[in-house]
Amino acid sequence: MEITGIITAIVIGVIVGVLGRLVLPGRQRIGVLWTIVVGIVAALIGTFIAAGLGVADTGGVDWIELLIQIGLAAAGVAAVERMKVRA
Repeated sequence: MEITGIITAIVIGVIVGVLGRLVLPGRQRIGVLWTIVVGIVAALIGTFIAAGLGVADTGGVDWIELLIQIGLAAAGVAAVERMKVRA
C-alpha cells in the first residue's frame, strides 16, 4: 500500500466515523480520536465485505460499499461507547 492509499483510508475513515456517529440517536460519550479509529476500521472491514459481495468496484460511486461502512461505523461507535460506559 502506498502513502496515498494510507492517507485516503484515513480521510475516508474520518468521514465514515463521523457519519456513523450521526446515524446513532442521542449523544455519544466517546472522543474524536475513538470516532476516527472506529471509522478507519469500519472503512477497511466494509471494503473487504463489499469486495466479498462483489459490489466494491462498480461504475461511479460505490454506494453499497459506503452504506456498509457507515453501518459498521455506527455499530462500532455504539460498541465503544458501551465499553467506555461500563469501565
